Amino acid sequence: MDVFEKREMAGEKAREEEEEERLLSEGVMVVDFDMLCSTVARQAQKGQWVKLDLNGDEDNVGYGGNGGVLRMWEGELFCDSLEDRRIAIQSLCCPWYRFGKNMKRAGFGSCFLQGSIYLILTLVALLSMLAFTVTKKHCFLYIGGAFIIFVGLYMGYHRTKMRNKFNIRGDSSLDDCIFHLTCPCCTLSQEARTLEMNNVQDGIWHGRGDTICIGSYSELNKTPLELSPPAIVSTKS
Repeated sequence: MDVFEKREMAGEKAREEEEEERLLSEGVMVVDFDMLCSTVARQAQKGQWVKLDLNGDEDNVGYGGNGGVLRMWEGELFCDSLEDRRIAIQSLCCPWYRFGKNMKRAGFGSCFLQGSIYLILTLVALLSMLAFTVTKKHCFLYIGGAFIIFVGLYMGYHRTKMRNKFNIRGDSSLDDCIFHLTCPCCTLSQEARTLEMNNVQDGIWHGRGDTICIGSYSELNKTPLELSPPAIVSTKS
């Protein structure tokens, strides 16, 4: 029995050595994704990340102009709008609440304040359009149209702020406004999925709980970087 246990332990040790040799040959390092995101956030806050010159090669972009990792929105804007049904229902039935929650997570004010601003602007636009339908006075039409555009500009502005703050890859500020004007529910859903799935709390990007492989040992020796564990926060809001 002792001989069998010794053989089993020797076999496990051999398998571990083979796995370590395989990782060394591939030249990769396995790190916790939360720890990586936390380190990136700390270094970006200290201004220790530099902008890389990629000579126009946008396919290999790894860092944003503001420093740190260049991230992506969670899912497509229209195709994945129903990926999280809870968020989709909130964005459709009560977009003011969903917008306020997003702004609170992103660190752009309280949920009540941002939601109230969005609600007031939307109500003025809807009541103006209703007044135009009843009275046929074009002044109400102009007021309603102006407030509709202002709602799109206001929400697009905060979407752009969110992209710049968290280095999320996107198009332009004009596109952000157009997305909120054409399909505000889908846009709110995409923003909410990105913030919740990456555990963004009070403007701090804590990241997922995944594990990824990055870098190489040769590169690590050139630019050593101490990884900092993320702060423990509650996911309830």
